[in-house]
Amino acid sequence: MRLSKMHIKTLREVPNEAEISSHILLLRTGMIRKLVSGVYGFMPLGWRSVRKIEDIVREEMDAKGAQEIHMSAVQPAELWQESGRWYAYGPELWRLKDRNGRDFCLGPTHEEIFTDIIRNDVNSYRQLPLNLYQIQNKYRDEARPRFGLMRSREFIMKDAYSFDKDYEGLDISYKEMYDAYTNVFNRCGLYFRPVAADTGAIGGSGSHEFTAFAEVGESEIAYCEHCDMAATTERADVKDDPADSAEMMPMEEVNTPGTKTIEEVANFLGLDKKQTIKALLFVKYDELGNEDGYVAAFVRGDRELNMIKLVNALDIPEHAIAFADEEKMAAATGCVGGFTGPVGLHDCTIVVDSELTGMRNLCAGACKKDYHIKNVNYGRDYTGDIVRDIKTLKEGDPCPVCGAPVKHTRGIEVGQVFKLGTKYSEPMGAYYKDENQEDQLIVMGCYGIGVTRTLAAVVEQHHDDNGIIWPMSVAPYHVIVTLVKPDDSVQAEIAERIYGELAKAGVEVLLDDRDERPGVKFKDADLLGIPVRITVGRGAAEGSVEYKLRRESEKTDMSIEGAIAAAIKIVNEERSGR
Repeated sequence: MRLSKMHIKTLREVPNEAEISSHILLLRTGMIRKLVSGVYGFMPLGWRSVRKIEDIVREEMDAKGAQEIHMSAVQPAELWQESGRWYAYGPELWRLKDRNGRDFCLGPTHEEIFTDIIRNDVNSYRQLPLNLYQIQNKYRDEARPRFGLMRSREFIMKDAYSFDKDYEGLDISYKEMYDAYTNVFNRCGLYFRPVAADTGAIGGSGSHEFTAFAEVGESEIAYCEHCDMAATTERADVKDDPADSAEMMPMEEVNTPGTKTIEEVANFLGLDKKQTIKALLFVKYDELGNEDGYVAAFVRGDRELNMIKLVNALDIPEHAIAFADEEKMAAATGCVGGFTGPVGLHDCTIVVDSELTGMRNLCAGACKKDYHIKNVNYGRDYTGDIVRDIKTLKEGDPCPVCGAPVKHTRGIEVGQVFKLGTKYSEPMGAYYKDENQEDQLIVMGCYGIGVTRTLAAVVEQHHDDNGIIWPMSVAPYHVIVTLVKPDDSVQAEIAERIYGELAKAGVEVLLDDRDERPGVKFKDADLLGIPVRITVGRGAAEGSVEYKLRRESEKTDMSIEGAIAAAIKIVNEERSGR
């Protein structure tokens, strides 16, 4: 392709709206174009890279026996109501009505649709296992779209769904998809790690998130350098401190004026924060958005509450809980803002972190202004309606597997795999007949890759101050031939020769034949990040050109034939990403 004929517009200045490198560079290169907040289109170069990622995904999915189909993004509400997710998915579900008042949504994912296909088409164990996938636009009505393609309202996703006879079959399907995803992200040139993850609104019994490491990633990962433990902090288990065998002391109410925070009360009473109980107060909402009761969650004073663990313990969606109005909650439950403890609290769901049950003689709020109670003990003085690990694994905490201090990093979720089990097949009646002609529930898995998010993750990991540095496998073009002086007949002839021979060899090549200053061309070549640059300049008359890899600083003078051969060799070695 000749740059003089290509629709391309690069920007010298950083767009005001862009905050992170991938967003800045994809806008500056003209690869994406913003329509409205959270909605982007793809221009020629950007779309070529999207298609490269899609092709890698297809190759790896097809290699595992998955079959590609394409379903509508517009989904009827009835299927979502049947599965129970019409409410559970929350405000991110983009809902709409047709002219007759019938409810629909723009699909953020397609579990219901694929389950409906299989329950209508499959009736025998002989038809299983099956794995169907699609690559399609998805929609989520994000409250705060940001970071360009990282958190947008419209995006391209590959979603696959496996259907098996039993859980043993699901384990096999899950492993196949896990391996396929590993291949996909390796081939895209990402530095990533699969980590245990929360299942969220998708549901199921187990999940792994494929996380590309990046400082700007929205996923916080806890990992151990001494064992294989790695999980999102939403999912990571926390090892309780050993139970205390000390004798239970009598409760003692103490005046603690103005000490509303854990730090204030610990300092006032001369206690370690580990000897205190922290209270957090919430209100729940029902499907219609009405208040549906109060929740008091208790963790050790030095711990942080994990909201995802809390909503999972309560078995409610994330959007169905919020911090309570303390005055309203006080009238109903006896709590007192800043002085709430588990003793004497009533008419609310009490959720107690598992660690507190083994601790002795702690200090907690007295549910009385300016007072706390010392020597509070679980079982004797209070109990929980729910006892669960609801705390966050912090950096430096002991690894729940081996006990070594854990570390934290950040990452971009580029894919996730889920063991759904019968979460959808049961409410939607997806059965097959086994060898004895008895009905059995189909066991499912689902598997998503954010195609456009993967594009952004690649740029986030592969760039420098001058622009993008594309891995060969997903670069929009492999080689750029920079013609320094288009009006120089010798340079023009050699550039055309290199361009033609590379194209004939199957190399995707750009010819920068624009009537622009050499500095502009070099800056654009670096900004666009094409992996190989061959510059045809003043050495052309002597049969010499400059050869440079975008990822390296060195430039090498080569013969025309040598540069062509070197470019073909590296492209053929790296284009597949394997």
